[in-house]
Amino acid sequence: MSPFETPVVCAVIGRTRHKMMQAELEEAGKQGAKLIELRLDFLSKPPDFKRLLEGRPCPLIATFRRPADGGQWRASEDQRFMLIRQAIVAGFDFVDLEIDIIDKIPRFGKVQRIVSYHNIQGVPDNLEEIYKQMCAADADVVKIVVTAQTPADNLRVMALLKNAPKPTVAFCMGDMGTASRVLGIRLGMPFTYGAFNKERQIAPGILSFSELHKTYSIDKINAETKVFGVIGDPIGHSLSPLIHNAAFRKLGMNAIYLPFRVPRGELASFLTGYREIPVHGYSVTIPHKEAAAKCATECDELVTKFGAANTLVATETGFHATNTDAQAALDSLRANLPLGADNQQVPLSSRKVLVLGAGGVARAIAHALHKEGVYVTVTNRSEERGAKLAEEVGCKFVNWTARHQTECGTLINCTSVGMHPNLDEMPVHQSFLNPELMVFDTIYTPETTLLIREARTRGCHCLTGVDMFVRQAGLQFEQFTGQAPPLDLMAMVVRKALSPVHIKEEGESAP
Repeated sequence: MSPFETPVVCAVIGRTRHKMMQAELEEAGKQGAKLIELRLDFLSKPPDFKRLLEGRPCPLIATFRRPADGGQWRASEDQRFMLIRQAIVAGFDFVDLEIDIIDKIPRFGKVQRIVSYHNIQGVPDNLEEIYKQMCAADADVVKIVVTAQTPADNLRVMALLKNAPKPTVAFCMGDMGTASRVLGIRLGMPFTYGAFNKERQIAPGILSFSELHKTYSIDKINAETKVFGVIGDPIGHSLSPLIHNAAFRKLGMNAIYLPFRVPRGELASFLTGYREIPVHGYSVTIPHKEAAAKCATECDELVTKFGAANTLVATETGFHATNTDAQAALDSLRANLPLGADNQQVPLSSRKVLVLGAGGVARAIAHALHKEGVYVTVTNRSEERGAKLAEEVGCKFVNWTARHQTECGTLINCTSVGMHPNLDEMPVHQSFLNPELMVFDTIYTPETTLLIREARTRGCHCLTGVDMFVRQAGLQFEQFTGQAPPLDLMAMVVRKALSPVHIKEEGESAP
């Protein structure tokens, strides 16, 4: 029997000073926390239990974690046992006890016991046997936390949650295990853990208390929740979960969108293994776009042409692959073309375009523009790749050193020049920028690249990568759900995430 009627986020507080721990306890209560874990191993001085328990806003878990289990406790085991017993007598609601010490800490009063196992190295071969032993122990909640080395490790850990004989919390640490912290709720975990202060390094791969509520809506996840996600490596800084989950909330859909870190070469096995969840659709990013096209059982015309896909939608027989980059780029350009002398938009086909780069985005854009009858020139730092793309598209190629001598009315940057962390770089010299030029930078992190900033200074008509990013995500959302995406909301969410200035979301209360 779960200790909670509905799944909750356990806010984890780990501070070295009592004063700061008390302050975060109070603030967590104000933010609606229904369970809080105090990582007492973080304290630099012996804990003052009376001080910490006074005015508790909700049930509290007392935890003294050893370094071998990922904690900060540095003193002896005898001292740790003594403090654990004192915490129990002091009146904590829960105490976290590792499986190897439960016989040394007797049950007392109404304090509930979380019997835990942590492995910061990986997933043990005898994981299932360990779990069986833990379920047989004197535990109110069983907790297993291991470190994912492959995406398949998450599946193995989450399998423990199916038909669990006792309330069980089981997930993987590390960035490869982040999704399991949310998916476990869908499979019956009574709670998951979120760092209350996201700046504190509580555990590898842990999400923040705020993220779990605001981005992933943990309290609304149930067995019927549909699962979607983004696949990439790295994936931790992707904005896709923010905008897709915001769109699900806006439309009242019972769905969740998660980040899945999948190393290069493991996409096929990942897609096969995760069908058992099941995942209904994926956004695909670096380095898997070409592999996604090969893994699909059905491909649309653009995927066949490009040999790359950024979207996979589950079917009865496998996955249908599409590529939304080209359509998103065309839609962005059409919606943002400059006005001519007659105050009408200048036709897309009338402007010569110089495409910088020869990667996946450049390829999609060059093909799409050429199909629309636009005069396209491609340039790239690697002459071989650039010339190959130009030949494939049927357009002109110029050497990278000659790019400034190329006549164009629209400049499209599809390189990574200007992307974080190389924020002080530009793919063209500032002298190339003139008021008659339209500049489209497909980079969206940051939105205002040095290229965009300099182009605006010189009177160019500018388009940032946020517009295209939101539109390609919107096209994916429509394929995932069959519903029109709330593009304005999605754009606002992205800009809020990218801006140091807080932009209030629709429905968000004023600070």
